[in-house]
Amino acid sequence: MNNEKNIDIIGVQIDFGAAQKGVAMGPLAIRYAGLKPDLRAMGYTVTDKGDIVPPEEGVSLRNMINFEQVNATNKELYERVKASLDDGHFPLVLGGDHSLAAGSISAVAKHYAPQGEIGIIWIDAHGDWNDNKSTISGNMHGMPFSAVCGHGPDMMVDFGQEPHFVPVAHSVQVGGHDFDIAESKRMKEAGMNVFTMGEIDKRGMYEVMKEAIKIASEGTIGIHLSFDVDAITPEYAPGTGTPVPDGITAREAFLAVEMLADSGKLISMDLVEVNPILDERNKTGILASQLIQIALGKKVY
Repeated sequence: MNNEKNIDIIGVQIDFGAAQKGVAMGPLAIRYAGLKPDLRAMGYTVTDKGDIVPPEEGVSLRNMINFEQVNATNKELYERVKASLDDGHFPLVLGGDHSLAAGSISAVAKHYAPQGEIGIIWIDAHGDWNDNKSTISGNMHGMPFSAVCGHGPDMMVDFGQEPHFVPVAHSVQVGGHDFDIAESKRMKEAGMNVFTMGEIDKRGMYEVMKEAIKIASEGTIGIHLSFDVDAITPEYAPGTGTPVPDGITAREAFLAVEMLADSGKLISMDLVEVNPILDERNKTGILASQLIQIALGKKVY
């Protein structure tokens, strides 16, 4: 991790990008699992910047439900992540639905643009590569990865700052096993780097992450990790709004983030889609906290 020992926690209480409500309480659940004291025990200086609370009302656009609330939230998140990076700190964003990545990644890409490009590793059961034309649901948590890579919807990442898009060549989707047909077509046409669950089954998480880290780190300043807990099979992570059977195991998830920690390339991180309403005794919140700690260098031995 390149940002010394200072971590800024930024919570985002948003569920306007998703159909299932409750994920707005995700940041609280992850904190409740002991995240802050555990990170401090690892030697980090942790500053909790509190939570961004979206506007209660706003306009929806055609095929972009709750656009106004999502965009207002992401604009504020953009500013907070940029401020954290300007201070030389590591921004750790807790969600909230995955639409928030449009704000966080936009800030990281813009901050580092004078030095070079960043890479993205997007661990998720879904591609999140729809735009306002390809989307079936209109839910904006299915669009941010496409948006930050410059494949639309551009209005999702334009906060008046002139967005700096992340090249597809440095972006990787890991663990996907529930893509829309049109979304899949868009990813292929863009030349997206995709390692589906089938690839993980064939090659193992170690080989997949080894290649993913290489793609996202070679020729870049560092890697932004955007981790959606629905990538993990529901037996281990029941508390999420869009669970998909037969995802990665908890062990595979731990291996993936441990390899990222060992790479020394991690510069920022989102952990999203923890939904306490659907959880079992905060099982998913606890798992999320553990994943964050391992990504930030926690070792068993």
